[in-house]
Amino acid sequence: MKEVDNMEKKWWHDKVAYQIYPKSFLDTNGDGIGDLRGIISKLDYLKKLGIDIIWLSPIYKSPFVDQGYDIADYYAIAEEFGTMEEFDELLAEAKKRDMHIIMDLVINHCSDKHEWFQKALADPDGEYADYFYFRTGKNGNPPSNYRSYFGGNCWEPVPGTDKYYFHMFAKEQPDLNWENPKLRQKLYDMINWWLEKGLSGFRIDAIINIKKNLEFPDFEPDGADGLAGCWKMVESVDGVGELLEDLKKNTFQKYDAFTVGEVFNMKEDELPEFIGENGHFSTIFDFSAHCLSDGEHGWYDAPKMEFSKWRKAIFQSQMETQKYGFKANIIENHDEPRGVSRFLPAYAQTPEGTKMLGTVNLLLRGIPFIYQGQEIGMKNAKWNSIDEYDDISTKDQYQIARKAGLSDQEALEVCNRMSRDNARTPMQWTSEENAGFTKGTAWLKINPDYKEINVEDQENDPDSVLNYYRKLVALRKSDEFKNVFTYGEFIPEYEEMDHIQAFYRKDATTRILVAANFGTDAAGIELKGDVKRILLSNQKDETVDCTKNRLNLKSCEVVVLEMEME
Repeated sequence: MKEVDNMEKKWWHDKVAYQIYPKSFLDTNGDGIGDLRGIISKLDYLKKLGIDIIWLSPIYKSPFVDQGYDIADYYAIAEEFGTMEEFDELLAEAKKRDMHIIMDLVINHCSDKHEWFQKALADPDGEYADYFYFRTGKNGNPPSNYRSYFGGNCWEPVPGTDKYYFHMFAKEQPDLNWENPKLRQKLYDMINWWLEKGLSGFRIDAIINIKKNLEFPDFEPDGADGLAGCWKMVESVDGVGELLEDLKKNTFQKYDAFTVGEVFNMKEDELPEFIGENGHFSTIFDFSAHCLSDGEHGWYDAPKMEFSKWRKAIFQSQMETQKYGFKANIIENHDEPRGVSRFLPAYAQTPEGTKMLGTVNLLLRGIPFIYQGQEIGMKNAKWNSIDEYDDISTKDQYQIARKAGLSDQEALEVCNRMSRDNARTPMQWTSEENAGFTKGTAWLKINPDYKEINVEDQENDPDSVLNYYRKLVALRKSDEFKNVFTYGEFIPEYEEMDHIQAFYRKDATTRILVAANFGTDAAGIELKGDVKRILLSNQKDETVDCTKNRLNLKSCEVVVLEMEME
């Protein structure tokens, strides 16, 4: 820990963040789509939860081919969500409550409806064509054999020419050419405009993809379609660091902005460059556990989550990260299925199990990000047909599963388990019609379990998941323990025990043990030292079976103990 013992303290180090997916948060005008007014009305709810930073998924003007990650105007709020005046009101109301707003920054690509791309199409040899990647095909074929993240070729023909344009995501999301200094400057101007307005920072989408190999060489095909995943090109090219430093120097650094990068394709030794004292970003998301369910060919061959691998991935990431800085810790987000359904076996998908999962995540070293609905234990929905889904990626994965020989029912099961629409079903506020989300028709189906899982009922239940999360966040942020949970060392413990996830958080004056039993049977742990006091338990009566040297944990029990210093 010597490397970070003397780290410069930043305003965001001890904060707890909350992600809002605006479309699904709260609708106030009855059109079935969540809006800014809905977010403003729930600021006190978030304050009570202990939230400091709110991350809004995209609210910019967009055709919504990919849920707003296809931006048509970086300076405008989509009318579905409200007005710029309402956004300014949100900023002001958050500030009154000492809360920070960060937005999604999508600058690897834009929408094909963006003015820049429209001008490029109008003149494929002109100035704006160089804002993108326009290339001539080879022998009547696309320039290279890359498969986009959403399936299909990365190259789309430019009508009326022999050229193609490049897109790593949907064809409606042309990639921006970061080698063009004029384009970069326009992006920097836009970023600074938002920071001047009062934004505290950004979550930065798909940012590693901005560096391309301008030769666009072919790669060995890895699928029956004769294409290779576009990520292979990303992983093979060097130099993204220079672009990221240029971005930071011209924008974030000037405003002491909080930045969290979505980084998947980082090379092994690059972590200090990304999150060290002078890293490209404040932090990056820790996807180490989520990557365990990546299938070789798609969702259909995704491996089942194994506890031992999950624990190992988290522990390894924690040990490596603390040498350099902080990662952002998540259980779920808008791109992932619900954590309770994904990481907990069926017997643990209960309020106790949900509290346990929340505890071992929120008390790790790093910046906790809670996703909307996580604090009440929302689960994956049950989907009955591919037609019920909205997500472009889910539809692609369904087709991949069918082509691989799975039946309709089997392919649906795969999507039920892995679809990111699971995280996008509307927030469950009440047990009343439409879960209190809208008075109209919701844009996406509402999980039928809202009658059992909703905010209103949990507000009134002292043993609810919601009230437990409030206690958990309050413990992490308390004056007495804030330092150890923020800067304290992470030390894994009891790794030799099956189904036990346990670790210490320790600084010069305090030693805390977090211990959880993910197994079906009770488990006894030999304690190393004396218990000073019990800080938190997920048991209804909060009684903990703990003697001088031994802690007995029931199935799905988690305990947070302050231990005497050794």
